[in-house]
Amino acid sequence: MSMKTLEPKVKSPRLPPRWFIRFFWLNHRRLYRATRGHVGLWRPKGDRWGAMCVIATGRHTGEERRVMVGYFEDRENLVTMAMNGWMPGTPAWWLNVQAHPEVEVITVDGLRKVRGRAAHGEERARLWARWSEIDQHLDQYASRRHGETAIVVFEPR
Repeated sequence: MSMKTLEPKVKSPRLPPRWFIRFFWLNHRRLYRATRGHVGLWRPKGDRWGAMCVIATGRHTGEERRVMVGYFEDRENLVTMAMNGWMPGTPAWWLNVQAHPEVEVITVDGLRKVRGRAAHGEERARLWARWSEIDQHLDQYASRRHGETAIVVFEPR
């Protein structure tokens, strides 16, 4: 008779349904607009991310596109992830930034002109580790996506 080692089963964190994630961010943006920017943005603090608005140019239309994203600060840079609510596919805002990297972001401190780019190599590893400190389930959420989730760095211009 062989004895199996019993390891505690690690429960994968549950994500809200896709419709709820989309509903939340859509209404977050609506609240931000309705209050003329008085509600909806916050600073990252300690092990909590902040919220900012990214204003990009549509890659096909050339029209202004706005999206609310979570972020943290890395010195003078702002860092977010192109995660699409942890679902498959690349978010449209990231495709827009790749096509037109000079964008604007709005934080609680006001409008900033920035240039967006993907982090690579050692920088990506360092920034991923920082996100892991903020979100203990980061690796489990990321495993739901095919391929690597882009870490987006917005640098002042």
